[in-house]
Amino acid sequence: MESYLNQNFDVKAKHSSEEALEKWRNLCGVVKNPKRRFRFTANLSKRYEAAAMRRTNQEKLRIAVLVSKAAFQFISGVAPSDYTVPEEVKAAGFDICADELGSIVESHDVKKLKFHGGVDGLAGKLKASPTEGLSTDAAHLSQRQDLFGINKFAESELKSFWVFVWEALQDMTLMILGVCAFVSLIVGIATEGWPKGSHDGLGIVASILLVVFVTATSDYRQSLQFRDLDKEKKKITVQVTRSGFRQKLSIYDLLPGDIVHLAIGDQVPADGLFLSGFSVVIDESSLTGESEPVMVNAQNPFLLSGTKVQDGSCKMLITTVGMRTQWGKLMATLTEGGDDETPLQVKLNGVATIIGKIGLFFAVVTFAVLVQGMFMRKLSTGTHWIWSGDEALELLEYFAIAVTIVVVAVPEGLPLAVTLSLAFAMKKMMNDKALVRHLAACETMGSATTICSDKTGTLTTNHMTVVKSCICMNVQDVANKGSSLQSEIPESALKLLIQSIFNNTGGEVVVNKHGKTEILGTPTETAILELGLSLGGNFQEERKSYKVIKVEPFNSTKKRMGVVIELPEGGSLRAHTKGASEIVLAACDKVVNSSGDVVPLDEESIKYLNVTINEFANEALRTLCLAYMDLENGFSPDEAIPASGFTCVGIVGIKDPVRPGVKESVELCRRAGITVRMVTGDNINTAKAIARECGILTDDGIAIEGPVFREKSQEELLELIPKIQVMARSSPMDKHTLVKQLRTTFDEVVAVTGDGTNDAPALHEADIGLAMGIAGTEVAKESADVIILDDNFSTIVTVAKWGRSVYINIQKFVQFQLTVNVVALIVNFSSACLTGSAPLTAVQLLWVNMIMDTLGALALATEPPNNELMKRLPVGRRGNFITNAMWRNILGQSVYQFIVIWFLQAKGKSMFGLDGPDSTLMLNTLIFNCFVFCQVFNEISSREMEEIDVFKGILDNYVFVVVIGATVFFQIIIIEFLGTFASTTPLTIVQWIFSIIIGFLGMPIAAGLKMIPV
Repeated sequence: MESYLNQNFDVKAKHSSEEALEKWRNLCGVVKNPKRRFRFTANLSKRYEAAAMRRTNQEKLRIAVLVSKAAFQFISGVAPSDYTVPEEVKAAGFDICADELGSIVESHDVKKLKFHGGVDGLAGKLKASPTEGLSTDAAHLSQRQDLFGINKFAESELKSFWVFVWEALQDMTLMILGVCAFVSLIVGIATEGWPKGSHDGLGIVASILLVVFVTATSDYRQSLQFRDLDKEKKKITVQVTRSGFRQKLSIYDLLPGDIVHLAIGDQVPADGLFLSGFSVVIDESSLTGESEPVMVNAQNPFLLSGTKVQDGSCKMLITTVGMRTQWGKLMATLTEGGDDETPLQVKLNGVATIIGKIGLFFAVVTFAVLVQGMFMRKLSTGTHWIWSGDEALELLEYFAIAVTIVVVAVPEGLPLAVTLSLAFAMKKMMNDKALVRHLAACETMGSATTICSDKTGTLTTNHMTVVKSCICMNVQDVANKGSSLQSEIPESALKLLIQSIFNNTGGEVVVNKHGKTEILGTPTETAILELGLSLGGNFQEERKSYKVIKVEPFNSTKKRMGVVIELPEGGSLRAHTKGASEIVLAACDKVVNSSGDVVPLDEESIKYLNVTINEFANEALRTLCLAYMDLENGFSPDEAIPASGFTCVGIVGIKDPVRPGVKESVELCRRAGITVRMVTGDNINTAKAIARECGILTDDGIAIEGPVFREKSQEELLELIPKIQVMARSSPMDKHTLVKQLRTTFDEVVAVTGDGTNDAPALHEADIGLAMGIAGTEVAKESADVIILDDNFSTIVTVAKWGRSVYINIQKFVQFQLTVNVVALIVNFSSACLTGSAPLTAVQLLWVNMIMDTLGALALATEPPNNELMKRLPVGRRGNFITNAMWRNILGQSVYQFIVIWFLQAKGKSMFGLDGPDSTLMLNTLIFNCFVFCQVFNEISSREMEEIDVFKGILDNYVFVVVIGATVFFQIIIIEFLGTFASTTPLTIVQWIFSIIIGFLGMPIAAGLKMIPV
């Protein structure tokens, strides 16, 4: 079975081709209810629609760019546009409407933009200030929203409960049974009168309605869970200026006229125009499919919603929001495309298909044998031409039994149990600070064998402070010195240092609405800006004193950032740079000495500074070097900032403590067979110190630098990679290479953490991409499968635990359901062949189907994880889903249950002294009762597939206890009070005790089976 499933029902956890998704759908035969079976699978037609929309966008933009280029050439001769402002817009106090704004940006219409007075002219017409932003007055914002719309795209409405009821009724077998019930009612009432003749028909109708409502309730609850998770996925905030203050705002609250601050890795939240900024490169592939990045500046100011900032930073003016943008229209279509189905869902669809075909064959044979037995009976009495109403009802009952065998045999609940388990796990993981973006990641994480983790913010707290410095060749303990440090630095050097800190930064010091000073930016920038403030610097004054000519933002490849400023005295230019200490120091040929004079950097000074860097790094400090150079007058902003010739001002050591609980989590991973590797851009000594503190770097492990790793041949990598525990000074491509090698060459299931834009390739390549919720950029989150909301390594271990729990829960449910399938099939089939009648009626089989399908899934697929899960080795990439241990348990239980029922059929009457007209009914009721109690106790045994103690932690899962309790309660009701409808009769106390004992005996047998090695 496993090889057949791997051949035909195998899809990847990520990036499956449309052909693979189409293939397994076509192979699915014997589907009782396609609406329900395929509800949580991708809507391929909607995806084709979205792809077509992307192609249209690409063509539109290509034409728009060509037109705007042509417009530039004729711009001087532009005739005034015939645009007139609509009356309601004028009345509201604005001079431009939403449609006109939309057409300017979407069509890249330079001519219209020029007519409206450029970007500043548009801001004026929108009554927005490029410096102060919009007013925070609620009435003003509400009016603007009414006129220009909200920044949300149209979503499909949440289905009501009755839609799920209607979908549950679409089940083909339930429809056939409904027809049988209707015919049974008519024939029964015609032959036996009302109400006696209606019992069989009404019994089937009641069973169908019960199945439908229980199924619909379960499905409806699931859909609510997914909707809650979708809301969480869409919580994106951006930096906005309103009423002169920088603040964080949800992208859904943005309005035309808002001033938004964008940086590397941000997603453009709405259509708009570039106001100011440096080196802005935009990736438009998500909107157009075009991989070539686009430069955005004052000449090409158009920014489209949904595109990503690949480099640089800028301020933008929002012009168009929501469904008026191309991104809004594309997203509305894409959300209907749905998530890819998970590998387990597809595999279990395969299992359901195989068993469904077997069940269909048995159902047809059972019906044929029952009809043949009846026909032979009539033939022997010579009444084969005369048919009574009772005989017609009997024939109908045979047909209903055959259909119900299909109901029980086709395990429609298998793929749906995966969704149920995943929905439950995702909801719980949300509470544990992990947001799952793709369903498949939940189950794949359970198989993870390697975690490649970032250092900063994941293993450490990301609360950074400068604790040591080496300024003007003097090593100082900043943490203890505080403000007295400035008196020990020469005045000229202090001025240079403050100039470097406040001008060469991606952060900002602002006064918030409460009048308090607030530092905005990454933790590293915040730490350095705090140092600048403690040295007596004033951010605003410093920024006003110098004109910024060029900015080169930090990126993981260069590992440094730079800025060129114009000095007020004489208009000369100066470049400042800061970044990885050894890289910036290598670009220096001079240094500021203890007297504040610039002197050449000799060998002794270089050695002293390198020793200082290593000392800081060995204390687990992050080191940064700050340097500057005065540029020749011929420097152009289009040129790159020089790579060498700098003067070293100083080195700072930044403390970023290890998170509490990380060491224990790493040890837990090691016991669970998961290797943890640290991949960081930091200095190798800092990385080694932190890795030892976390328990990642062991005596037999290797720490390697990215540039060294890059030079290795494939043969050397084969020997090296299994030993690598730390990779320092790594570039994004080193991370990508390591992940690819681990996945392909070593067949590992790899989870990777990332927070930056440059981590996107590795997150995309990994089996599970884990993005950081706090420090992560929107680009990283977009490429990830799971977002770690608290950026904590311990949360990643929790995700692995939940992943294992999902995988094992579904295995438990499959084991339980296949046992019921096998027994119900064999019992009814063999009984029909040998005795000419089936012991389990249609109504009884429908009840059994509900126990094992919806209720069984609820009970077993929602087991919470326990710590024992992390003591097992991971399944890995090649593990069989239906294991030998599962087959052993299924076959062992099936044999026991079949022997018990067969024994009761053969010897039951004599054993209990049953005689008289109701003896067969009494015996069949006893068989039905024993069969149900066998399932109840087998459900408890299925909680553990290898362990003997199945009661451990049973009370922690209240759903399981409630399901078992409800099953037993309704079984008593069916037997004792609903006999007329369910073809049962009340049992004696002895028979009840016997049924329970027979069921309970399955538990020691299950325990015995677990001791058989496989």
